[in-house]
Order: sequence, then structure tokens, then C-alpha cells
Amino acid sequence: MTPWRAKEETNVTTTIEKSTIESPGRDDIEAGFREEGLNPHTWGNEPGYEYEWHSHSYHKVLYCVSGSIVFHTEEGDFDLEPGDRLDVEAGTGHSATVGQDGVQCMEAAR
Repeated sequence: MTPWRAKEETNVTTTIEKSTIESPGRDDIEAGFREEGLNPHTWGNEPGYEYEWHSHSYHKVLYCVSGSIVFHTEEGDFDLEPGDRLDVEAGTGHSATVGQDGVQCMEAAR
């Protein structure tokens, strides 16, 4: 059984799943990717780091592993904490701001 709530549909380009367990581990998150046939990689940034507005040519699947990050889109802001998942469709413009404790994320292209 997957420890995440059903997706909250916000529009056709971005969806978020909030974790239903307090702090899922890196292994649990990676297992979720593997169940979907995805090959994730990890990255992280220091507190307050800001990503400029950009988009990708692929569907991005991203989990927050530790810390926090806010993704900004034309549809609104998406606050991610450990275990939360964000799906961003190809071509969707977004930027991001890392939270006060920094962030570690795991992501893959679909």
C-alpha cells in the first residue's frame, strides 16, 4: 500500500500528492518510483536557493525527501514537505524557492 493520499487535481498541468505519513524514508520514496518504472536521481540545495522561471520538455515527477521547497506556477504555489509528490507536465512554466532548512529531492522524467 502506498503511503500517499490521492492526488489533488489543480489543473491539467500540475498535480500534488501530500504524504499521509510523517516522514517517509528515501528508500520508500525510491521504491515508489521503481513501482512506476521510473529511474530517479537526487538533488538538493541550501536554504533560500531560488530557481528562475523555466520549463522542461518532459513530464517531471518529483518527491521532497527532506527539508521543504515551494514550486511556483501560473496556477499557484505548491508547498512540498518530506514525502510530498509533485507532477509537472512537459512545457509547464515554473520556478522554485527552497525552504529555511534546505531541501533534498528525488525526481525522474516520465
